[in-house]
Amino acid sequence: MKTVNVKLTLAEDVKNFVNIVSKYPYEIDLRSGRHVIDAKSILGIFSLDLSKPIVVEIYSDDCDDLLEEIEDFVI
Repeated sequence: MKTVNVKLTLAEDVKNFVNIVSKYPYEIDLRSGRHVIDAKSILGIFSLDLSKPIVVEIYSDDCDDLLEEIEDFVI
């Protein structure tokens, strides 16, 4: 499992992030405080507090290609 912090401030950022993570077969969750949602759920992401950094939990050790694609969101 790999973990990174991301910042999704605009609705366009959320849409692009979901489009990227949806291409990958492994489970990806977003954690904000005690709330955990599926990273492939655009409505779930909008239920989080987007003013704070969000933790991305990727349940795969071979996810370097995904990390490269989301590097614009990583903080």
